[in-house]
Amino acid sequence: MRTRRPITILIADDDPEDRMLAEEALRESRLVNDIRFVDDGEDLLEYLQGRGKYAGGDQPRPDMILLDLNMPRMDGREALKVIKSDPELRRIPVVVLTTSKAEEDIYRTYDLGVNSFIIKPVTFDSLVDIMKVLGAYWFQIVEVPPP
Repeated sequence: MRTRRPITILIADDDPEDRMLAEEALRESRLVNDIRFVDDGEDLLEYLQGRGKYAGGDQPRPDMILLDLNMPRMDGREALKVIKSDPELRRIPVVVLTTSKAEEDIYRTYDLGVNSFIIKPVTFDSLVDIMKVLGAYWFQIVEVPPP
């Protein structure tokens, strides 16, 4: 069994209600110690690259990114393309968590290198179940390169 260390999940979602629900579901899953939020793709890249309001900050590198696709300024598709083309960032697991059911989005995000594509469930209990499975899979079952 792996040693337990703090787990940081960065959620990129512009909808405050969706962010609150995701945070509550992650807390109920009891696998995450640190949850961070960004509002859009631009903010996500600034966080990851230590630019803008994150310059000189001590924000932790996320162990996983939960990425919404439909956000202002820069959407999740564009941000994913940048992340997966950057040698410093591409190993961070990125899970799309979106309301989009479009086949085109599924194909495109996998082509860009997303690790998983999940359609946001309708109920909170279903969201908690998804977060538990995600946490168990990414932080207890698979091996990912250390940050």
